[in-house]
Amino acid sequence: MTPEPEGTAVQAPAAAVPSGRRGRRAADVGTLVARAREGDARSVARLISLVEDASPLLREVAAALAPHTGRARVLGLTGPPGVGKSTTTTALVRAFRRAGQRVGVLAVDPSSPFSGGALLGDRVRMQDHAGDSGVYIRSMASRGHLGGLAWATPQALRVLDAAGCDVVLVETVGVGQSELEVASLADTTLVLLAPGMGDGIQAAKAGILEVADVFVVNKADRDGADQTVRDLRAMLSLGGRHAGPGAWRPPIVKTVASRDTDNGVDDVLARLAEHGEWLAASGEGRRRRVERAAREVEAIAVAGLRERMGDVSGSAALGALAEQVVAGETDPYRAADELIAQL
Repeated sequence: MTPEPEGTAVQAPAAAVPSGRRGRRAADVGTLVARAREGDARSVARLISLVEDASPLLREVAAALAPHTGRARVLGLTGPPGVGKSTTTTALVRAFRRAGQRVGVLAVDPSSPFSGGALLGDRVRMQDHAGDSGVYIRSMASRGHLGGLAWATPQALRVLDAAGCDVVLVETVGVGQSELEVASLADTTLVLLAPGMGDGIQAAKAGILEVADVFVVNKADRDGADQTVRDLRAMLSLGGRHAGPGAWRPPIVKTVASRDTDNGVDDVLARLAEHGEWLAASGEGRRRRVERAAREVEAIAVAGLRERMGDVSGSAALGALAEQVVAGETDPYRAADELIAQL
């Protein structure tokens, strides 16, 4: 079964639009963007579906969104499976909504090996906010993309930013030690750990010390929480990018996100606010956003090159160069240079 991509409102997935209607410019990009900026969840869903499907209208969508982006704060949540990322996300959304902020959530789920769709486990666990018009929740399939995110996540972020979200929470897949891509996408990265899961060793092996802006030791009511905090402090004392003069030193916060009260989330919000102030004062926030844009431009350029490479796959030019390599008349690098020159 292929799950429907949807937000907090009932939406028609792109695949359900009759082919005769798709030719009518997918409900006109300008109209979709205008409605999304008014908070229409269906329009937000349609725009993200255009992004995920790599629609021919994608360039037009990006151009229409550009003047309205750059306002939302992006928070990344990552960590090993079972640490309570979705529960923590739910608690953070509740806290941001109490403060009157509009919130977007991009929960990247593992892909179904059969349909390629998201398994939707994260959104099922976030149903507390399903009826809140100030919250937009979207599950995105990783579709085999490494790094814990879906390939369309950056453009989906732009949609939510343009739609007026003050904060966008990006929750990674959480299936291993490669969940580091979120650090290049977020203004602030929260790394969640839990006691009794060997997370101290996991953190050292996965390089989590290098990407975390805030450490959250969740499920702190369990035995071993204080030891996990001590392990983190010991590893932070070893140096790294946080040890330089003027560098941000990640705080460690204990939470029990499953509780409704006295759960430590207010402490997390305080540390997030402190990091936001440091980003602005140090200029690091601007640097991160420029780097994020550079990565996005690079990814689009590389995708374009790959598409053009697909045009020469199996071509006479490629076949002739392959013959020369086999005959020892040229080497693969020189052949590749010649192929690129023909693009």
